[in-house]
Amino acid sequence: MMFKVVLGKVGLFMAQNGLKPSISTLGIISLGSGGVIGSSWIYTNSQFFHQYGAGGEIFGLLAASVLAILVSLSFAELSTVYPKAGGEVVYGYEAFGEKGGMFAGWALLGSYLSALAFYVTASSMLLSQIIPQIATGPAYSFAGMKVHYTELALGVLITLFIFAINYRGATLTSNVQIVLFILLVIIGVVLVVVGFSHGKPSNFWPAFYDGQSKTPEIFRFILPAMTFLTGWESIGVMAEEVKTPARKIGRIVVIAIMIAAAYYLLVLLASAWIHPWQSTAKMEMGTIDAFKAEGFPLLGTAAFVVSFLGLGTSFLALFSAAPRLIYSLAEQKILPQYFAKVHPKYGTPSRAIVMTLVLVLSLGWLGKGALTYFLDIGGFLTALAWGINAFNLWAIRRKYPELKGGFRNKHLWLPILGGVIAILIAVATLIPGTGVSLVWPYEYVILGIWIVIGLISYFAGRK
Repeated sequence: MMFKVVLGKVGLFMAQNGLKPSISTLGIISLGSGGVIGSSWIYTNSQFFHQYGAGGEIFGLLAASVLAILVSLSFAELSTVYPKAGGEVVYGYEAFGEKGGMFAGWALLGSYLSALAFYVTASSMLLSQIIPQIATGPAYSFAGMKVHYTELALGVLITLFIFAINYRGATLTSNVQIVLFILLVIIGVVLVVVGFSHGKPSNFWPAFYDGQSKTPEIFRFILPAMTFLTGWESIGVMAEEVKTPARKIGRIVVIAIMIAAAYYLLVLLASAWIHPWQSTAKMEMGTIDAFKAEGFPLLGTAAFVVSFLGLGTSFLALFSAAPRLIYSLAEQKILPQYFAKVHPKYGTPSRAIVMTLVLVLSLGWLGKGALTYFLDIGGFLTALAWGINAFNLWAIRRKYPELKGGFRNKHLWLPILGGVIAILIAVATLIPGTGVSLVWPYEYVILGIWIVIGLISYFAGRK
């Protein structure tokens, strides 16, 4: 690619002899949408129906989806202006300099790692539903939840498998993702059709417990819902490796989040439609158990397959995107340049991928007991990253008014509105003692540690 010349100034982010364009249009859509559609939602609706009511989870997810679509408009525009590895790192650097790139990239990286860390033991937890022996034997406890050593060992092996696929190239990653995503969509459509055709509205409505405060429950669920909905940003993060023309990437960003949000909402609603949600709230495996209870054991099994496929697509996509953030931060000398190394054979950011593996495994041992921590911290960092990017767009529009990509927002106030709401949500979670506060003191400590690691990495990069 040629150097970008902006108002007579040579842009900072050029395509260098680094990552190779090797991902197809279907591949990037699969990475974007599949990166969002994970697995935990299909069984944690037991926990969340119980905690928030079916309405709290589903309407909270709907509100978070609208917010994500608004925010995606800023990513859509900037991804066509700067189709460069690192996505928000690049946008933050262009908008606010070195500190802006670090702040934006570190927030999004923390969001991705929060989800990835949970997948380490979530993968083996799913398999234990088929092979109960996995969840037996010696164990340790964290936050009141047991993690068996066999679960941890199997989760580590699965993580290493995901690592190996990513290490060997984006083409292999995207091809695997396409197959998993197509299967995910087919099974999801079957669940939705059967759920609505054999269920009834009275199973879902009223959607809250008697005496439950509706609006606070909806608002409180927006935070973990944002963790559910993260992953579509990987399209911008991996834009340099996409064979699709840059002008089309913006539309793909918006389409990907709309596909994923619709999938989440329809499958969750179908599970509340086919079986009384109050009963599902007392079950262990949510959607899976709900379909089995209504006489659809095969669809219960299909729901299990969906959850495992969803874990695979999210695991692959986020494990692909996280190293690109580290690579981009290192490439621009914000982090140590050691991590900007590209593998000579596979064309992947190999050292950044290894670093991602180390970070994920160092958190993954916390297991199921850390689910709330991962969701809340991930939700906070996602809100922060989304909000920052709206202001990145605003700043770049002001600095470079003549710079245009293939996607341009006619109404700038829409992504700005999404960004402001996201920032307000992030700020609200930091205020102790409110209904949306992070869990004291654990989540504040985890967040503080992530900030300290970022500062140390930043100053090490400067040296």
